[in-house]
Amino acid sequence: MHVTFSGAAGEVTGSCHLLKVGEHTVALDCGMFQGRRTEARAKNAVLPFPPEQLSAIVLSHAHIDHAGRLPFLTSRGYTGTIWATAATRDLCAVMLLDSAHIQEKDAEYLRKHGREPVEPLYKMDDIPPMMNQMIGVPYEKTFDVVPGLRATYVDAGHILGSASVILDCSENGVSRRLVFSGDIGRWGLPIIRDPQPPAGADTVIMESTYGDRDHPPIEDMRERLAAIVTETAAKGGRVLIPAFALGRTQEIVYDLHSLARKKRIPAIPIYIDSPLAVDATSVFAMHPETFDRRESLVIAVKDLFQFDQVHYTHDVAESKALNTQRGPMVIISPSGMAEVGRILHHLRNGASDPRNTILIVGFQAEGTLGRRIVERQPTLRIFGEEIPLRARVEVLNGYSAHADRNELTRWIDAVREKSRAAPPVWLVHGEPPAQQALATRLRPRGYDVHIPAPGDRAPL
Repeated sequence: MHVTFSGAAGEVTGSCHLLKVGEHTVALDCGMFQGRRTEARAKNAVLPFPPEQLSAIVLSHAHIDHAGRLPFLTSRGYTGTIWATAATRDLCAVMLLDSAHIQEKDAEYLRKHGREPVEPLYKMDDIPPMMNQMIGVPYEKTFDVVPGLRATYVDAGHILGSASVILDCSENGVSRRLVFSGDIGRWGLPIIRDPQPPAGADTVIMESTYGDRDHPPIEDMRERLAAIVTETAAKGGRVLIPAFALGRTQEIVYDLHSLARKKRIPAIPIYIDSPLAVDATSVFAMHPETFDRRESLVIAVKDLFQFDQVHYTHDVAESKALNTQRGPMVIISPSGMAEVGRILHHLRNGASDPRNTILIVGFQAEGTLGRRIVERQPTLRIFGEEIPLRARVEVLNGYSAHADRNELTRWIDAVREKSRAAPPVWLVHGEPPAQQALATRLRPRGYDVHIPAPGDRAPL
């Protein structure tokens, strides 16, 4: 029994780890690499295993860097089951369809403008067959993945439907428990429940995205959001927010709803410019059983994501009209790292205006446009054009749905409390400085910490 690390080893995106139990190989996630387009495309187009040799897939959550290559895999011959929580399955139906749509539209745009098109990894027609292979199961219900492997999902507190996975492995009379953290959320996030650390681990695969830093308190973010919106509106500018359609968009809308109810922000329009965000928000409404009932707004209102100032744009014409509309506004649009989708058009039109604010509310991987914005580079290359960056740039990392180093330590310590001894920990889903910092923090606490490279193997 062993795990081979394929993706998100020494980097943040492309999550994929291969668990070998007996004659069976099971993939933990099958995510898309994100970053510089040429490099990401080259990585995404090569599968780390022949599809026919894979027995099953266990998915932690619906973010594209964890689920984004599933249609690519199924379109190339994978016919087995894809396991997920019920909410993750519902989210994948909209997330992956949107991913395919964006890839097709980007290729069409490049062809129309005389540039060499990049063929989509998969198309919209590939999504329904893939969804037929996906089975949703509840939290804390153990299910048989393959002979010798049983799995249980527990709430990871990261996004709707996100899970850490308990994997009970048996081979030749030997039993081991592997815990795959997925992406670990934060204690006290709005809407969803807090992380639930699993019990009884013999080995842990653990994310480390923010292993080298602390987040500001969550409660401070709402106040800073109010100040940014108010100050930008006073200048007649726009607040442009590249935000993951799943999770981050709903959190920002939730906070804007709360601020609007308290009259803490001006009565300017708030546009959610993304069919995906609209659909993902509908999925949130389908799963109130996952909400944190301690949250005041969850208790106070029937619909968390509808109020007078908010508008959801569906078609391209509505989106284009925003670029000619006058007056201050807030525009929230995917993608979270500003790599694809409608946010690129808003940035192309708005990044050069000093009245505007670009608000970054999540992790930006190396090589992405979002990272270049965070670095405040003087020009941004968008659709082949050099756009001067004159807009104000604000970063609210407190909105991150990833645990910081203190919360990661809290999570692994809770896993250890419920285990026989401190389990060996394999750090994934982090850039090298963050991983090294977290390893340095955990080793004096008694953990045997490893930082795998792609292709490395962890025995169970």
